[in-house]
Amino acid sequence: MTDLLLAVDGGNSKTDLALVRDDGAVLALVRGGMSSPHHIGLDGCVDLLRALHDDAAARAGVDGEPADVGALLLAGLDLPVEERRLHDAVSPLGWARRLTVGNDTFAVLRAGTDRTWGVGVVCGFGTNCSAVAPDGRTYRFPALGWIAGDWGGGSDIGEAALWHAVRSEDGRGRRTSLASGVAEHFGFRRPRQVMQAMYFGRVPESRVAELPPVVFEAAAEGDAVATSIVERQADEIVAMAGTAIRKLRMTELDVHVVLGGGIFRNRFAPFFDRIDEGIRQVAPTASLNVLEAPPVLGAALLGLDHLGASGREKARLQAALTDASLDHRLGRGKRG
Repeated sequence: MTDLLLAVDGGNSKTDLALVRDDGAVLALVRGGMSSPHHIGLDGCVDLLRALHDDAAARAGVDGEPADVGALLLAGLDLPVEERRLHDAVSPLGWARRLTVGNDTFAVLRAGTDRTWGVGVVCGFGTNCSAVAPDGRTYRFPALGWIAGDWGGGSDIGEAALWHAVRSEDGRGRRTSLASGVAEHFGFRRPRQVMQAMYFGRVPESRVAELPPVVFEAAAEGDAVATSIVERQADEIVAMAGTAIRKLRMTELDVHVVLGGGIFRNRFAPFFDRIDEGIRQVAPTASLNVLEAPPVLGAALLGLDHLGASGREKARLQAALTDASLDHRLGRGKRG
């Protein structure tokens, strides 16, 4: 009898849900908006997941049939209590006989390596890191922002860019091309105009998260201030990944460090070189893997791991769930 698995990767901008057969065939794939309970609450998260699940089940022709295994990996599940709350809210809905609920960093990790262990780092709107040792032990960070000692991701990089741009204009800080780059991004001539537009609510402050490409471009052109922001982000990633490696006593292992999220889609080689060099100081045989697959693949692979699937079945799934195939299915509306 064929087993089904339910795989979910939920982030701060979108949520992908897939129904997959135990032979690796993708039966349905659907996408919705953000599902992080931090932003839309627990009830909002469950409602969004329910709509996606029902849509996928209808497309796959498995209405009312529970999956054997479900892996729900979402941003915003940063503490064990948050995982338990979502697990308790979803379990009665009968989507899966065996349900795993966790942070989306575990999806990134599994999607970026052929192993079941390693380190996963997400750097998108914010930043987070989780790690799994070969014996199954895990280590993770709360990733609750500055109150948890965090720095990084699009929001923090963008805030730093605007901060330096304003100070460059008024003379308190070093001159930087970010002054013109930040202003032009929002359609203004001067950083002060951006400041005023955000202060009076004409431009949402959250839009600073759009600025990392401006920062990386300026760094690539040799701007010292932009370079300092990029280097700080690289060092924060090294601090998180390196700490996780040490905590799990993996410094002598050839650990894979998987990097996923929008910040890693840039092509600024010094950024990745700095991360690689920093991590190798902690674990000399470690290697960086920049994720080139959708994280929902990782959730689905974890499901196949639980089902004891073969390498052939996992390879079929990996061939079916690529960024290109995802764009094809979703972009043309063929989500099943």
